[in-house]
Formats: sequence, structure tokens, C-alpha cells
Amino acid sequence: MAKKKFNVIREEMLQVATNVAQEKNIDQDSVFLAMEQALEKAARVKYGQEIDIRISIDRSTGDIKLNSYLEVVETIDEELQSRQILFDEAKKINPDINIGEFIIKELPPIELGRVAAQNAKGVIIQKVREADKSKQYEEYKDKVGEIAVGIVKRVEFGNLIVDLGKSEAIIKREELIPRETFKNGDRVRAYIYEVKDDVKGYQVFLSRTHPNFLSKLFHQEVPEIYDGVITVKSVARDPGSRAKISVYTEDSTIDPVGACVGMRGSRVQAVVNELQGEKIDIVTWSDNQATFLANALAPAEVSKIFLFEEKNKVEVVIPDDQLSLAIGRKGQNVKLASNLTSLEIDILTEDEESERRQQEFKEKSLLISELLDVEDVIAQLLVTDGYTTIDSIASENIENIEKIEGFDSELAKEILERAQNYLKDQEQANLKIINENIKDEALKNLEGMNNNILAQLAKSNILTINDFADLATFELIDKDEGILKNMDLDEDFVNKMIMKARENWFTENN
Repeated sequence: MAKKKFNVIREEMLQVATNVAQEKNIDQDSVFLAMEQALEKAARVKYGQEIDIRISIDRSTGDIKLNSYLEVVETIDEELQSRQILFDEAKKINPDINIGEFIIKELPPIELGRVAAQNAKGVIIQKVREADKSKQYEEYKDKVGEIAVGIVKRVEFGNLIVDLGKSEAIIKREELIPRETFKNGDRVRAYIYEVKDDVKGYQVFLSRTHPNFLSKLFHQEVPEIYDGVITVKSVARDPGSRAKISVYTEDSTIDPVGACVGMRGSRVQAVVNELQGEKIDIVTWSDNQATFLANALAPAEVSKIFLFEEKNKVEVVIPDDQLSLAIGRKGQNVKLASNLTSLEIDILTEDEESERRQQEFKEKSLLISELLDVEDVIAQLLVTDGYTTIDSIASENIENIEKIEGFDSELAKEILERAQNYLKDQEQANLKIINENIKDEALKNLEGMNNNILAQLAKSNILTINDFADLATFELIDKDEGILKNMDLDEDFVNKMIMKARENWFTENN
């Protein structure tokens, strides 16, 4: 009778394994492993939890083998004594046995009672569910960065639970475009931005606000992007309101912007419709930052651009009547352009830029006037002619200074002498500061270094070559706070000096 029951169990197991594997689309072996673990749990209830019991099910016949395992050891561990056997005793059972091997004893089949059967069923269901989720995780973790299409299953506190067919996903409320609503049964497209597998289980997270959602929609709508002829370089979004996308192609016969717009705007309109009417600016990417920035600020026109690469910052001069267009509603246009180009953008009108230039002119004229002890009008004439530093005056020949409007040979000679005398006095003062403070010969001998720079560094407590190497270029030449702000130094020149100083680091490390 027991054998007949066991045969029934065996046949049922084969059927269950086949049905579950097909239904869940998972490997049949995963189902058998779950069954083996369930039966092992039931067997330990009968034979003892401390016993090492292992069950194997033949994948083709359904035959079940129930065995206990005893590990052969030299000394019994009290906590594991039910799972171990001394080497001498094991030799009596199997003369060829070695330490570390197992004495295997076959146990009689178990008959599952109602409770045991229910427990076994629960273990099988749990293990199959884990195998199913593991399979789904492996499938979806490789789909991060793709667009998923699903049906809204339910709405929970503003979050959407989406049925993807084989799995569920979630779109959090903040990942939905503002003011858009979905109800149960609605079809939804979204971007897979994360797949998590933690103690809470695995989850697929979707977004309709992610910048890459916009990029992927263009991949679907524009064949040239899908084929790689046109590349999407960057995306910036204010979800549901406005977006900017930069595109580029090396094929000179293709207009990347026109291709993305499509005939009568059909391609971009398809994306706009998906994004609830989000206005999309398509701009041409350029490796020239100034050109790219001008494109990114469209539809506003740009007059001038001043780029500060070290600070990743740019000043843009805009015609006065273009200011509101450049900034956009609530600063939207300039913010999107900043995100698109990865630059911090300051907007100036032409009037503001003119005022600033006038202020700089006044400051330079005042400095020349004070240092050379000359009248303001003379200093202004010098600055107007390009002599903005004492060095530039002292190194000039007298004939060129005489050519300045309103100057004669006597005045030119006086100005030149004052500039040269000032530099001599300054040189002596600089030498005193340098000798008292800077002892590092490597800093003194750094390529491009001079006493003017050394003196200013000493005043700012930059006393060694490592101190200098730690600096960023803008810390030296920033027009407002730079240590060397009054020296009118070229950015590339200063940058090369810093890089030269840093060579010392690599020498030390080697």
C-alpha cells in the first residue's frame, strides 16, 4: 500500500514539475530543486532536525532517494555529533573510506501527513516563486536603459503598478509627467532606469520624466538615430513643459535637426504627443563650446561669449531686446541650455556688458594713475591705447608712447621713466618678500615663474611647489579673487605652469 502511495507521489511530482516549469517559463530543474528542499524539510520533521538528510529526485523517472549523511572525522564536534562519525567506526562500515568523506545510509520513504504535505507545498511554492523572480531579475537587469510598454494594473498613492506581461514594474509619482493621469487598464510607455534585487525582492523602476526617456523616444521615431547615423549628444528636460536635445552627425549630407523634426514635423510631433505636449528644441551639437552654447540658447540670439573653461562657466552677452527670450519663463531657457551644455551660464545684456567694460576701464585707469602718480586723463589715454599694466608701459620704446594722442616726447620720456623706476622699486620689494618667505628652490625655478608672481604667492602663503601644484587655474587668475588677478596672465600659460608643478607628484610616486 505504501509503495502504491509512493508511486502516486512520484507520478504527481513529475506532473507538477512539468506543469509549473511550463506555466512559469522557468527551468524544470529549478522546480525539482524546490521539491527536494520541501521533502527534506518534511523528512527532518520525522527523523530529526539535526540529521543531515538529502533527497534527490530522478528528473526522468521521478524516483525519490532519501539518504542520511555522516561525515567521517577524527574527533566528534559535540554540536555536530548527529552528522558525524569517527574514522575508526566508519572503517568498519567501509574499509576504503577516508576522512572528509561521507557514510551514506538509505532511509525508507516517508509518508506525508496533511500538515507535512501542506508545509512541503508551501516550500515548493516559495522556492518556485524565488526562481521565477530570479529569472525575471536576470531578464530585466539587462534592459535598463530601454523603453518598456505595459498596462496599468493599479494605482497606489499616486504610484502606478504596471503589468509588463511577465513581471510588474512601478512608476513612482515623481517619475510621472506633471498633470498626467492614468487609470487601470491604460497602456503606458516608460523608461527602465533601475532594476533592484534586495531583501524586499526584485523591482523594476520606470520613469516618464527621465532625460533618457526623451532620447529613447527619438531612437524609436528617427531611423537615422536608430541606425547610428545621427547621435544624441545630450538631453535636458523640464518634464511636461519644455526640453532641449542636441544631435550630431558626421555625414555632411544630412541635416541632423531636420531629420529629427521629420516631414512637416511628424517625427518630433510623435514624441511631443507622448510627452503630453512637452515643447522640444532640437539643436545641433558642436565640439566648439561657444558654437554649441549659442545653439543651445536658441531661439535667443547671442552677441558675445566669454568662456572660463577652468571654472566651467560662461558669460553670454545678449541684445537687450533678446533678454527675456534668452532667460525664458521662470529662467527655463537658460536653465535647460546650462544642463544641455554642462556649463554655468551668466546672461548679460549689451548695455550691462558695456557698463562692465567701462567699469574695468575706470579701474585700470585709476590703478595706472595711482602707481605712476599721473593725472587721470593721462592714465585713461594710456589704457585706451592698450597700456593696461606698468609692465606693458615699461617694456615699450619711447617712440611708440609718443604716438599716443596728446603725448609729446617729454611726456613720453617722463611716463617711461616712472614706469621703469616703479618696476625697479617693486623688484627690490619683491626680492625682500621672496627671500624672507620662500625657501623652495623648485618653486623659484619653475618654468614661467618670475619674481612678481613669487612675491604675490608669498603674500598668499603659497611657499612650496606642492602648494602651487594644489591650486586651480581660476584660483590664480580669477578677475575678482585670483591671487594674480592684477597681472593680466594668459590662462593657458598659468595652466601649463600648474601642470609642470604637478610633474613633481608623479616623480615622487614612482
